[in-house]
Amino acid sequence: MAIGLTDLIAGIFKPAADLIDDLHTSEEEKLEQKRLLLEVQARAMDRVHEYNSQLLEGQAKIVNSEASSEHWLTANWRPLVMLTFTGLVVARFLGFEAEGMTDAEYESLWNLITIGLGGYIAGRSAEKAIKTYKSSE
Repeated sequence: MAIGLTDLIAGIFKPAADLIDDLHTSEEEKLEQKRLLLEVQARAMDRVHEYNSQLLEGQAKIVNSEASSEHWLTANWRPLVMLTFTGLVVARFLGFEAEGMTDAEYESLWNLITIGLGGYIAGRSAEKAIKTYKSSE
């Protein structure tokens, strides 16, 4: 699985925190340096969360604009693709196989379905979270 931005930021600051522990200075100075480091890390994490929020908001806008389109195909292409992929996987479980499809291709379809459903659920969750966040400002 790919490393997330939050993991990356934590990985960047961990060596610095360890370095502070190794300094030959008073315990108070070490604590002050760690406090400053945590402030910088917290600001970086806030930026990451802000970026992720904007990204999810943008993705939700795309899906919403497609779903509310006046053109039937534009509004329904995502569900149609997902239903087609799901139908192929279900047919395979029932013993029907598309000629020439390998196990790896079926696994790819399953992964696409998982990503598609996960994206839909995440998009809806993000949409609700953004509405809640904006109403609390």
